Amino acid sequence: MKRIIAAAAISALTLVGMTACTQPSSGPAGGGNTATGDTIKIGVNYELSGAVATYGKQNVDGIQLAVDEINSQGGVNGKKIEIVKYDSKSEPAEATTLATKLMSQDKVLAMIGPATSGSFKAVIPAGNQNKVPVISGSATADDVTVTGGKLQEFAFRTCFSDSYQGGVMAQYAAEKLGAKTAVIMGDTSSDYAKGLAKNFKENFTKSGGSVVAEEGYVAGDTDFKATLTNIKGKDFDVLYIPGYYQEVGLIIKQARELGIDAKILGGDGFDSPTLLELAGASALNNVYFTSHYSALDTSNTKLQDFIKTYKDKFGEDPSSFNALGYDTAYFVAKAIGEAKELNGPAIAEAMANAKGFEGVTGSFDMDPKTHDPIKTAVVVSLKDGVQDSAEAYALK
Repeated sequence: MKRIIAAAAISALTLVGMTACTQPSSGPAGGGNTATGDTIKIGVNYELSGAVATYGKQNVDGIQLAVDEINSQGGVNGKKIEIVKYDSKSEPAEATTLATKLMSQDKVLAMIGPATSGSFKAVIPAGNQNKVPVISGSATADDVTVTGGKLQEFAFRTCFSDSYQGGVMAQYAAEKLGAKTAVIMGDTSSDYAKGLAKNFKENFTKSGGSVVAEEGYVAGDTDFKATLTNIKGKDFDVLYIPGYYQEVGLIIKQARELGIDAKILGGDGFDSPTLLELAGASALNNVYFTSHYSALDTSNTKLQDFIKTYKDKFGEDPSSFNALGYDTAYFVAKAIGEAKELNGPAIAEAMANAKGFEGVTGSFDMDPKTHDPIKTAVVVSLKDGVQDSAEAYALK
């Protein structure tokens, strides 16, 4: 416990003592909201109900834990953080409406969320227009921060991109699992899944493998037996399923029932307790997915302190989305502490030029050209539905 308290105190003192040490060469200037009084308002715009509520709730729990720690140690430069939280209901249109409200009415200095790429992309125009930085810990689509070759000036993320994690899984399958052939079965209604599928295919081919079949499904589908029966007739080493846990759990369950025993691969959308509930423990063997961190990394003291603190508060082990929310809140606080002024444009400059951020999901610099963190992925394997091993793996 002493170690945990000391780690929290050090983190908070670092935030409290930060000064304007960042000297960006260019960036947004003028406008935006300005902090007044003894509090700093940060918007939290997440999917707390609806189809992907698991991701939203987990992010928000991590954010709240971080903010509580920061405030308990004096806040940022003597000001307490005040969270203004809304539920986007897993709907991009609702997320956009709430983003505008947070920026124009609640006057937040920055906004965290939503969790998913589609909803996060929907709020970016509001951030750019109001000069309020928006940041997500889990929006992984390639075109989130750079769209059509143009940098989104007020959009940031603390997670890796789909092209990165899709490439990592492809290379890992070829180099570590010895896969030569693959089938891809992805959610054709999801930007997230389409990005993963595209980049897995490109990198698997570059690694010497071949994709022998590509199949699709749509979010909300529940019966996949016809597609899986067709897949079963193919000769393949791995089945890559880019998508979210709601459908993936059912796909894995039905695949195993049909006798498909190939290794099953996926992205961070697998990381939910609901996956185990839907698929069943016996189906979740020889399953691998890319993630942002794993509790199995006992060498990371910062991570283990976070896990214990989280478990003491919530009564369960944290997921990668809890950890990403936690890191994102600390990253925002760090940027606020380093900003030359307490307004949106200055905070955005500090975010873009952040160096040496140390989080529980890893350390990173922010790439000022893409607003993406430079970090490593983790490949997690499951045994009877429980994380059995985790290996840090970088895209080559």
